[in-house]
Amino acid sequence: MADLDPRAENGQTPGGDRTLIVGEALVDIVERPGSATPAEFVGGSPANVALGLARLGRPTAFLAALARDERGERIAAHLRASGVTVLDESWTAPRTSTARAVIGRDGSAHYSFDIEWALPSSVGVQGYSVIHTGSIAAFLEPGSGVVRELLREARAGGALVTFDPNIRQALLPVHSAALALFESTLELSHVVKLSDEDAAWLYPGCSVDEVLDAVLDRGSDLVVVTAGGDGAVLASREQRVTVPAVPVDVVDTIGAGDTFMAALIAQLTDVFAPRGRAGLLALDAEQLAAIGALSARASAITVSREGANPPTAAELAR
Repeated sequence: MADLDPRAENGQTPGGDRTLIVGEALVDIVERPGSATPAEFVGGSPANVALGLARLGRPTAFLAALARDERGERIAAHLRASGVTVLDESWTAPRTSTARAVIGRDGSAHYSFDIEWALPSSVGVQGYSVIHTGSIAAFLEPGSGVVRELLREARAGGALVTFDPNIRQALLPVHSAALALFESTLELSHVVKLSDEDAAWLYPGCSVDEVLDAVLDRGSDLVVVTAGGDGAVLASREQRVTVPAVPVDVVDTIGAGDTFMAALIAQLTDVFAPRGRAGLLALDAEQLAAIGALSARASAITVSREGANPPTAAELAR
C-alpha cells in the first residue's frame, strides 16, 4: 500500500511531475435547497483527481481545455495552490466550461453542463509514470480521440493507465456508441473505477459481479465499483473484496468518487512502480481491502464538507 506521508502537504514532494491527469476542468455552479444565491466551486472529475493526488503529496501535472477568462484563471490558481502543474497546452478553449449542480436534500448532486472539449494533438506523455483520464474527456469529441491516443502511447511506454468513466448522460452519444467508447478505453487501461450508477447505465440489468467480469475480460487488471454509503468492491482476476463505507454526516457528494480515485491511484502507483503489471496482478485480498479502506476514508472526508475538497495526506492520517 502507498506511503501517504502526512508531511507531504500541498504536493510538495521532491521529484518531477510523475502523474499526468488528462480531462476537463470546469466551474461547478451549485444550487442548494433554501439558498437563493448559487455558489461556485472549481470542479470537473479529472481536475478533482489531480487536486486529490497533489494534496496526497504526489507530483501531478494536469492537461485540460481552459480559457484565459476569470473562471479559467481561478481554476488554474486553485489547482496550483495544492501543487498541481497546469500544462501550458491547456489554454486552448474559447471559454471555460461550467456545470450546474442542483443539490438534493439528501446531499446528492444532479448536473447540467455547458462544455466544449478539444485538445491539441501535439501533447506528449514521455516522462510520466502514470496517466489518468475519465468522465467527459473520454467521451466528448473531438478531444476524446486525442485522449485515447495519449493512453495508447503511455501504455506502450510502460506507464500505469487508470480510467474512471464517471458517466454524464446529458453529454453522451446514444448508449451503444458510448458503450463502444467505454470499452475501447478499457483495452488501454490497467485500472478502472466506476460507480454503481455508471455500471447500471453501461450494463443495464447486470449485477455488479457481471460488470466486474465484463471489464476484466476487456483487459483491465483491477476494477473497482463504488456504491456510496454501501462501500465498494475491488476485483482482480484472482481476488474480489468488499470494503465498507466510512459513516459520516454528508454535506454533499461532489468529488466523492474523484477523491476515492485519487487515493486509489496514489496507492497503486507504488504497487506498479517496481514490478509493473505483475505488481497489480499479485495483490492479495488483504492488500486490496487495505487499499480500498484508505480510499473510502479519503472519500468520507470529502463528503463531510462542501464541494470537491479532498483531504491532504495529514488529514487522511488523522
